[in-house]
Amino acid sequence: MFFRLLRLILVVIVAVFGQPAFEASAQAIGHGSSQLIADQTKVIQDLTTKTDGLEKKLSDPDEDDAGLVDIRLQLEDISRAALTSALAFRQRLNDINARVQVLGPPPAQGQPPEPAIVSNERGALASEKAEINAVVASAQNLSIRVNGLLDKIAVMRSELFRNVITKHYDLTDALSPQAFSDAHDQFTGLYKAVSSWLSFALKFKFQAILAATFMALALAAVLFIGGRRLFGRIFEPDPTVEEPSYLSRLSVAFWSTLLPTAALGAFFASAVFFFNYYTVLRGDIGTFLNALLAVIGTVFCVNRLTNAALEPRLPNWRLIPIATGPARWLVGLATAMAIVLGLNYFLSVVNEKMGSPLSLTIARSFVATIIVGVILILMGLLRPFRAADGSWRPWPAWLRFIAIGLGLFTIAAALLGYIGLALFVSFQVVVTGTALVTAYIGFLSARAIGEEGGFADTSVGRWLSEKSSYEDTALDQLGLVVSIAINLMIVLVFLPLILLMWGFQPGDIEAWAYKLATGITIGSVTISFLGILSGIVVFFIGYFLTRWFQGWLDGSVMARGKVDAGVRNSIRLGVGYAGVAIAGLVGISAAGIDLSNLALVAGALSLGIGFGLQNVVSNFVSGLILLAERPFKVGDWIVAGDVSGTVRKISVRATEIETFQRQSVILPNSNLINNAVGNWTHRNKLGRVEIKVGVAYGSDVRRVHAILLDIARAHPMVLKNPEPFVLFANFGAAALEFEIRVFIADIMNSSVVQNDIRFAIFDIFEDERIEIPSTPRAVVETNKHEAWPIDDDKIEAEFAERERLEEEAAAERERLAKMKRRGRKPDPG
Repeated sequence: MFFRLLRLILVVIVAVFGQPAFEASAQAIGHGSSQLIADQTKVIQDLTTKTDGLEKKLSDPDEDDAGLVDIRLQLEDISRAALTSALAFRQRLNDINARVQVLGPPPAQGQPPEPAIVSNERGALASEKAEINAVVASAQNLSIRVNGLLDKIAVMRSELFRNVITKHYDLTDALSPQAFSDAHDQFTGLYKAVSSWLSFALKFKFQAILAATFMALALAAVLFIGGRRLFGRIFEPDPTVEEPSYLSRLSVAFWSTLLPTAALGAFFASAVFFFNYYTVLRGDIGTFLNALLAVIGTVFCVNRLTNAALEPRLPNWRLIPIATGPARWLVGLATAMAIVLGLNYFLSVVNEKMGSPLSLTIARSFVATIIVGVILILMGLLRPFRAADGSWRPWPAWLRFIAIGLGLFTIAAALLGYIGLALFVSFQVVVTGTALVTAYIGFLSARAIGEEGGFADTSVGRWLSEKSSYEDTALDQLGLVVSIAINLMIVLVFLPLILLMWGFQPGDIEAWAYKLATGITIGSVTISFLGILSGIVVFFIGYFLTRWFQGWLDGSVMARGKVDAGVRNSIRLGVGYAGVAIAGLVGISAAGIDLSNLALVAGALSLGIGFGLQNVVSNFVSGLILLAERPFKVGDWIVAGDVSGTVRKISVRATEIETFQRQSVILPNSNLINNAVGNWTHRNKLGRVEIKVGVAYGSDVRRVHAILLDIARAHPMVLKNPEPFVLFANFGAAALEFEIRVFIADIMNSSVVQNDIRFAIFDIFEDERIEIPSTPRAVVETNKHEAWPIDDDKIEAEFAERERLEEEAAAERERLAKMKRRGRKPDPG
């Protein structure tokens, strides 16, 4: 009850003091929302009107497959526009819901009424939300209606294709003498149309024809000459090579088909473009010319492929090991089949444009399919292989049966009146077969290039090896990249081509490409390949920008500022890690992945960290601490446990230390944080070096002290301040022990200084006759009993050896006694 009363008091205060501001804000928001509702309502009405018109078109019985695809594309645009219109209210709906939540629920029955301004605002928000929901509902209904029309179009296209394939024709009129008369009339009409256009074009468009022809020929010359110069090695077999590799034969077959065909297609496309640009072509002539050029390109591609694969002139470059005679026959039969189907297609375009009778169309297609069927049977009956005994062997059974079966099926379908089915099979055998064989050869070529050493055996690989310093490993990696690129190119080129050959329209491919790019929904997950690709591209751009900025910062800014190498390394690593992290986050956002949706993944990752990744995270955090606090840097001489050496690299997981034996030791960063680490060069390289030396008892210790001090001061690397110091360290068991302590500017030179001072001590002590004693060591010798003869010689030898050892021991005792008497002096203090 207390909280309700408090809320009521706050509402009253806000109503009294904020009423003018509330009213002004509500009016401004209401006006903007009203305008948005009016605009989107107009958009939905226009889309609905357009949908009504497209639905009427669907009822037209004369609508063909291309028209249905065009209608489908327009309906998909309408669906996307309706969705965009509905999403336009998202922000406003969020604002309304947030405002209603701030106002709280209306007072229950029996409670004090809320202020008028609050109730008015609540009602205005509810009314506005209802209007928005009405518009959104209209957009949703329109989207549902459009989806229903799209499903209807899919059914209509399927029925249309099935009717074309399975339609039965009566061959009586097609094979009658009237068909010859109709054919004569059609050719006469075609001749008149072409001759009238030529006379008009030569009379009024002669200069335009010359300009268009010259530009197309110029482009063709550039493509032809440039292509031969650049790719002559690739698509021209070398007759001097007696045994070319399988990869070379595959590459020549693939590229000698693809590149010339692409060049010819570019020439034809440029010619048509320039003729249209100069308005040389008439409507019907343009249609005839496009069909004729398509036929020429198809025949050229088929002929080029069969020649490249069978190579009648160069048997050693042949992909299939068949004899030369059958190879020529196969090239001729395949080219003849392409010519027959090409002429049939061209005449079908002429028939459609000139309105020829149906009997002529049936007769033309009937003759073409019969010829193609006969050619397929001849190919299957051909005996292309020459045995060792001189006999001819046929194709493998499965290939022979497929060719003969397709030929018989085509002929039977044509004779039974199913001309559409026979023509469809014939067209797919020639055109689709050519595309599939070319693509298959390309895949084999790409796989061979991607194998180890494959790219180096190609002409391009040999040229790169001669002209550059690429090693075999680099060429293999480049070959893998080339292999992937060739596979992608084949898929992007031949997949749409094959789909078009199987009756799909360009609009179908366009719609699929749009869906593939914008996103494919699987359940509640939407996968956008374009978004993923964009995210990858953004990440790599950020990565390379980070690397460039690292190099610029290190080489141009910090190097000129004489920044310490360790500081430069820490800054460079920090910038690199931060840049890669930012590039990753931006790439994920560009891919369309909501970072808030990664909460579950983060929770699972934290659970994994808590169990299995403790050491990894510990090392990572320790690496960040090392980079931030910098207890040591790259180039420092540190001692970590039993490891002593120079720091070479500090990463987020481990630190690389190079010992003075040139051994690289990788230490986890957590060891360097949790354990004691000694750093000889932490703040500077100043360090102290100690050299211990002992002199014999009886030596003049003050003279020794002065000599050692002079030696230390005389060394050029020893600092004057702090000055050198010589310590009389101890009375040893066998020597008087001294210790030289000197400071040097670079502790890394300690070994050099110690070495020089020891040499100087040895030389001067030798000149001053100061003895450096050695510690007596107990030597244990193992007596090896040799075979002695059992006589008096053995006894005499043992007695002489004992006398010699006793004399040497007595002499040594006498020498030590003299040294002790001479070296005895009063104790100091």
